[in-house]
Amino acid sequence: MPLTEPARKYPPYERHVFICLNERPAGNARGDCTRKGSPLVLARFKELVETLKLKPRIRAQKCGCLDTCENGVSVVVYPEAVWYKGVTVADVDEIVHSHLVGGVPVERLRQHPAPKQG
Repeated sequence: MPLTEPARKYPPYERHVFICLNERPAGNARGDCTRKGSPLVLARFKELVETLKLKPRIRAQKCGCLDTCENGVSVVVYPEAVWYKGVTVADVDEIVHSHLVGGVPVERLRQHPAPKQG
């Protein structure tokens, strides 16, 4: 079957952001990212990527369970594999400007900080 869209370079994105929209039954001890606000976090990421004209270099999208919902809204950025925890709508601008545009992860939100060098 012939391709119907232009060929893309691989990988197609410089950075790929996944925002957990997992849902668990109400009352689950671990909670879930959706009830902790991930739909609004996703909407803000998408808004900023569009507004700052970061497409197609950067893509923000929803994903299923990242298995870290107990830590609040979970976000992961590839290819660096930087995991963020407890992300709120108020944090998204900082992540976008510092990490996605500037290349510097937001340390205060990191779930798995890089080991210290030295």
